[in-house]
Amino acid sequence: MIDTRRLRTLRAVADHRTVTAAAAALYLTPSAVSQQLAALEAEVGHQLLVRDGRGVQLTAAGEILVAHSSTVLAQLERAEAELAAYAGGEAGVVTVVSFATGITTVLARAMAALAASSPGIRVRVRDAEGDESLTMVLDGHADLAVAVEYRGAPRDDDRRLSRVALYAEPFDAVLPRGHRLGHCERVRVEDLADEPWISPYPGNPCHDVVTLACELAGFQPRVTHSSDDFRAVAALAGAGAGVALVPRSALRGVHLPDVVIRPVAGSPATRRVFAAVRRGAEEHPLIRPLLDALRAAAEHARPGAES
Repeated sequence: MIDTRRLRTLRAVADHRTVTAAAAALYLTPSAVSQQLAALEAEVGHQLLVRDGRGVQLTAAGEILVAHSSTVLAQLERAEAELAAYAGGEAGVVTVVSFATGITTVLARAMAALAASSPGIRVRVRDAEGDESLTMVLDGHADLAVAVEYRGAPRDDDRRLSRVALYAEPFDAVLPRGHRLGHCERVRVEDLADEPWISPYPGNPCHDVVTLACELAGFQPRVTHSSDDFRAVAALAGAGAGVALVPRSALRGVHLPDVVIRPVAGSPATRRVFAAVRRGAEEHPLIRPLLDALRAAAEHARPGAES
């Protein structure tokens, strides 16, 4: 009989690619992770990992077992959800990780609605970017993530996660007041090719969106300044330091006297936001009401709507 705890350990190593990183994610020592993997190899009778530089790589047998682990662990999540429902369970804590604008756009509203409809469910929020939040859910450090599509994100058909689309919002061009394109109703990204750019740091999902929009317009942006805080990005633009593309909701309600914000012409860069839970947990009596509240909040907020 394969020990499911060891399956979780194998999948963590597959996700993080090093024993040390997997151990940190699982709150174990590297020695404990190595012992669990050795025991799992003994259980199945196959070598599952080989060293690859400083990391490890799955063998063919390891790939097979990791693929099955997603199904097995998802089924365990469903069993826990059904047992919780049987026990009457709409009382407990749900840990949610979300990027900052996701909190202000949908999560806070969903929490307020949930407090009225399901007062036994308490939501604990952690601020994390999309590329961090999904890993936290997969590693069991959070129950639900409000995340953004990014290069390298798990696909829609990833068997480890169940996803719920929430909203999509365009990026607007942020220009210094008095900019040569400030009079335009809409700005073409290609017309900003020769400008200095202000961008989030690599690793931030919005950095990927901005980079892709510039690539589709036929150029690589000349990034002069970097910040993950969009108010800081706008302040730099207002000081004449460069131009930027910013998600529409990120600057809503912020007083910005020194910049001009214009929609982007054509097919604008878009941030697609979704909620994700471990597959099988979507019907848990603590999680299903929150997913429903997030859907309703996204419908009400309509962050991608034209103003």
